[in-house]
Amino acid sequence: MEEINNVEVVPCTESEYLKPFRVLYNQVSYLFVSVLLFNTTSHCFVLVKQFRPAVYMCEWEKAKTKTSQGAEKTEEGDASESQEGQSASAEESSPSSQWPPALAGVTYELCAGLVDKPDLSLEEIARQEVLEECGYDIPASKLKRITSFRTNVGLIGSKQTMFYAEVSDDNCVSAGGGDPREGELIEVVKVPLHEAMTFAYDERIPKSLGLIFSFIWFHNNMSPKYKISTNV
Repeated sequence: MEEINNVEVVPCTESEYLKPFRVLYNQVSYLFVSVLLFNTTSHCFVLVKQFRPAVYMCEWEKAKTKTSQGAEKTEEGDASESQEGQSASAEESSPSSQWPPALAGVTYELCAGLVDKPDLSLEEIARQEVLEECGYDIPASKLKRITSFRTNVGLIGSKQTMFYAEVSDDNCVSAGGGDPREGELIEVVKVPLHEAMTFAYDERIPKSLGLIFSFIWFHNNMSPKYKISTNV
């Protein structure tokens, strides 16, 4: 997951999942489910870590801007540099040669998925995502609905319904990792309960807003049950 190569920026003209369009007086939204998983055996949260192209490209843009600004300052500060040296410097600082490491596009998130099976309840879809991504097999009845909210409001205005579920090591039937047929490359990670709020507010750790909200919800509603402080 932390290796990336052969990166090219090209126009997106055809994609199975991304279909750019302009909306004229019609609103389009999508439904998602997400699940905050708490392992009662090890007292930790079970999260997923994924490579997100959009996040990576934001980091690329930032790196490209810094490289460009650095090149301008170098040219201004060293007017006597030879033409040959300038060419070599320009090549070394070329944005296309300064791709960030793949880790720059990896984010921590809740187990989540698209609601794309109209014959199943949200709970059943969430259960399938937990099994597929994290490897825990639990009945849909164990999923507690937290709330629903709008996300990606500036792009697709999707509605996400968040659930909470407690699992144990006995429920773990596989390593998870997502469905390779859908192009998923997911790493399952665990965050100890006593580190949760520090993790949530650590700006150095790339994470989704839903994950932060879910940790705050747990802190306010569930942490007294386990008698472990989750304060920062």
